[in-house]
Amino acid sequence: MSQSIIQPIRLGTFALTLLSASIGISHAETDIGQLQQQVAQLEQSLKQLKSELGRIQGGSATTPKAVSADGADELSATDDSNAEEDATGQNFVTQAELQGLQSDIENFKYQVQRDRDTKTALSTRQLLINGVVQAKASYSDEAQLVQPQGQNTGAAVNNRRSSFDLGAVQIGFAGNLFKDYEQGKNLDFNLRFGTSPQTGTNNSYLNLLDAQLIYNALPTLSADTGRLSVTLGQQLLPFGQEVQATEDLKPTINNALFSLPGYGYGLALREVGLIVRGDAFPTVDYGYNYRSPMLSYAFGLVNGNGANKSDDNDDKNFIGRLRYTLPAEYNSWLRELSFGVSWYQGKSNLFDTTGASAAFAGKGDVLRKGFDIYYNHHPFGVTYEYVQGEDQTFNPQSATVYKRESESHTGTLFWNFGEQFVKGFRNQGRYDDWWPKSYQAFYRFDSIDRDKNAANQSIDIHSLGLNAFFAETTKFQINLNHVNNEISNKTYNELVAQLQYGF
Repeated sequence: MSQSIIQPIRLGTFALTLLSASIGISHAETDIGQLQQQVAQLEQSLKQLKSELGRIQGGSATTPKAVSADGADELSATDDSNAEEDATGQNFVTQAELQGLQSDIENFKYQVQRDRDTKTALSTRQLLINGVVQAKASYSDEAQLVQPQGQNTGAAVNNRRSSFDLGAVQIGFAGNLFKDYEQGKNLDFNLRFGTSPQTGTNNSYLNLLDAQLIYNALPTLSADTGRLSVTLGQQLLPFGQEVQATEDLKPTINNALFSLPGYGYGLALREVGLIVRGDAFPTVDYGYNYRSPMLSYAFGLVNGNGANKSDDNDDKNFIGRLRYTLPAEYNSWLRELSFGVSWYQGKSNLFDTTGASAAFAGKGDVLRKGFDIYYNHHPFGVTYEYVQGEDQTFNPQSATVYKRESESHTGTLFWNFGEQFVKGFRNQGRYDDWWPKSYQAFYRFDSIDRDKNAANQSIDIHSLGLNAFFAETTKFQINLNHVNNEISNKTYNELVAQLQYGF
């Protein structure tokens, strides 16, 4: 073979040898890197085992820190018993512990969802359910006797002195229909049903009391600005104090005479209409969560013939109220001293009942004027309310319309003692159903003269009472009333006890 052929073969053989050597070296470097990584992982596992062994033998816990390990699961532990710490201060958990925690979280999510689906009342919009129930017993030293009339024997009462009764029984639903997060111009609703004991029948049906839509026309997010709301629907009249007071705030068991139908003006009956309410120049103390506007006002138009009824004439009745509260700080002795005036005016249908059937006799004017004073500064409080009424009434004997004038006085003195009336006690955080015990003693004078131009038209009631508050929504009341009724020509005493609870 010639020298020219042998030389290229030698060069090719040498090139192949170098290529094989380089490939072998690269494979060796790769194996060495993998071995080094495996050794590092083994060393890491050995450190974990040593740390766990030291923890078990020493019985001491370490403060957990952030977990960081190459190729290991990371977890920020808060339980020292489940954490391991190596020499560098890093903490670790085992795979089994991590899986156990994930399993507990999944079980918790399932239980919460199950409780929501099976044990929680749901609604399309925000909803608050509330109610009140009054159970009472009474005794009078004057026996009541009502003779049966015709075939109606259900209303007859035979020498009754005592009775068990249910007072107001109500259930309400309140909530939000539109929430304005930027300014607080929310659209809310209020729906309430109630019943009261009936004489001569057991048909105490659940009647509609309140059905309202309330729109806040001014922002409500800040407590130091005025408010303005528009309420459309069936609602209480903004007249005086007694009419607007909720059941949990009334000191007496029986309502003031002027607010009741029959003897009084029936101002506590709901009316259907449109009423605007607002306030201005509030005094705010954020530390006590206290807000008291200097001026409060309300005005509107209503049908004027009671609840759950369409208007019986083409005249709407006007209602208006203005209240001035002395601007004072929370710790001032003049706090909650206010003066209010109320006005209600409209027309009602008059009837001539002398014939075989009633006939329209035109329309008569209805006017109610009220003035009230309110002062409540722990532990003493006083309220007074005066109402004057003017009603055009048809006289069937003379077939003429005359103006009947009437007036009413209602005054209450009360003294509070106990922890509930101190705001700091109520704000204490308690896990159980703890509530500060407190008591309220009061005296009330309630009087009405239904016709100032006629004799024997007055009713006077003097009441002494004690209210015991022993739960957040529960109170026990006992009243001793001395009644002088000139209309029925009876004077008697009655003892009334009542347990009231709400939710």
